[in-house]
Amino acid sequence: MSIIIPANSAAGGGGYEVTNSLRFDGAINNEECLIKTFGSGGDRRKWTYSVWFKLSGRGQGNNNALLIAGTSGQNEGNIKLSNDVIDWSEYNASTSAVIGRLTTTQVFRDYSAWSHLVCVWDTANSTVGNRMIMYLNGSRITEYSTDSSPSLNEDSQINNNGIVHNIGRQSWNNSGEFNGYMAEICFIDGQALAPTSFGEFDEDSGIWKPIADLTDLTFGDTGFYLDFKDSAALGDDVSGNNNDWTPNNLAAINQTTDTCTNNFATWNPLVKTSSTVSISDGNTIGTEATNGSYFGIVTTMFPTSGKWYGEMKFTSLGTVQTGFITEGTFIDGDRNLYSSSSSLYWQSGSTSISTVLNSSGVTTVVSGGSNSTSAFNSTNDIIMYAWDVDNGRAWFGINGTWQNSGNPAGPTNWWSLPSDYAAGVSLFTTLCGCGVGTATVNLNTGNPPFTGTDKTDDNNRGSFEYQPPDGFLSLCTANLSEFG
Repeated sequence: MSIIIPANSAAGGGGYEVTNSLRFDGAINNEECLIKTFGSGGDRRKWTYSVWFKLSGRGQGNNNALLIAGTSGQNEGNIKLSNDVIDWSEYNASTSAVIGRLTTTQVFRDYSAWSHLVCVWDTANSTVGNRMIMYLNGSRITEYSTDSSPSLNEDSQINNNGIVHNIGRQSWNNSGEFNGYMAEICFIDGQALAPTSFGEFDEDSGIWKPIADLTDLTFGDTGFYLDFKDSAALGDDVSGNNNDWTPNNLAAINQTTDTCTNNFATWNPLVKTSSTVSISDGNTIGTEATNGSYFGIVTTMFPTSGKWYGEMKFTSLGTVQTGFITEGTFIDGDRNLYSSSSSLYWQSGSTSISTVLNSSGVTTVVSGGSNSTSAFNSTNDIIMYAWDVDNGRAWFGINGTWQNSGNPAGPTNWWSLPSDYAAGVSLFTTLCGCGVGTATVNLNTGNPPFTGTDKTDDNNRGSFEYQPPDGFLSLCTANLSEFG
């Protein structure tokens, strides 16, 4: 298992920060998307599309729709990820022919990194190879498994009037639901722009990052700029054109602060102990319905220094073990894995026993006794986690109260992190139906999948149900670049 700090998430050094993104669940028939039909057509021979995206997995039918135009039996324009590659095509229904198509050889299976894609359609260009161009993170893509250029002055379906356009799903069969996050979506009508109109390479790190003042661009008649800053109007176009998009099955909770300039830790779908564990909602929710087996998941980031805070909410509760685990020890679904010096956990269940495991051995605490620590047995409890990697200390809390009369800010009454904590430590959960039903966990490292959160850390980052202790930060790249 690797410590994942995504290469295309510029943060920490000041400069322009993207504040919001839009989270798409990607579940079958959820149909979370933005919809737009233009009343008048724009330039169908020259336009530019720019989008930042972070995948959480494959969408429905193994497709992740970025921008789709057309309906079944009509001409179609498709920019999507299909079976882990970017596939951009334009189709003419009257001739039953693909008029232009680019399919990358590069695959996209990193479900923790933000990427920037620019697509340029310019069929007025006399150079055949420049009529369809894709750029990824500031560099032109040159290797394709399919490379079919359109004819001179060929009209695209994208940017056509009277045709439904979708962001986040295919429009003709309600499929291809996008699974992940999108930010800073721009469409430029009538111009073929370079990626430098939207981003730049950081002078210090060399990381491709977004630039400010996109509103200074000339967008053209059908151009738009979606920044997702208004949770009450997620399809609001801030370009000045008022080309607003209509949200479909999207609500305020779909607006997030996980962006291409500050990437938050989520559950890692590539590191889990069983295929029966499902991870959804931008990899913030984990579910396990199997009885009698414990299956586990871990986050994407393992800080090797600093003080950190997170929360979990169990909306359905079988039996779970939840807590801290060191980097590199999460191997399989055997419950005995967690009976080692590499983890520190707290357990739910039908009994009033909470088992805490640390490098000194097993400590069993009985609810209602002289010790204030108790098992958590109620759904919708907010479990709090604070861990100090510099000093090997950890605290558990429930619904605003730290257990064992602990105080992370003190610090007092802590449990010891596993002895190998200096290699990196983060949060984990094992889930088990255990004859009681489905176990479901909502992870919040500052990017909550549940409503009601409004508390931030000392750096004014993240959004939590309870106030993080002084000095303890949300687990995101902006904080990690300074303290992790």
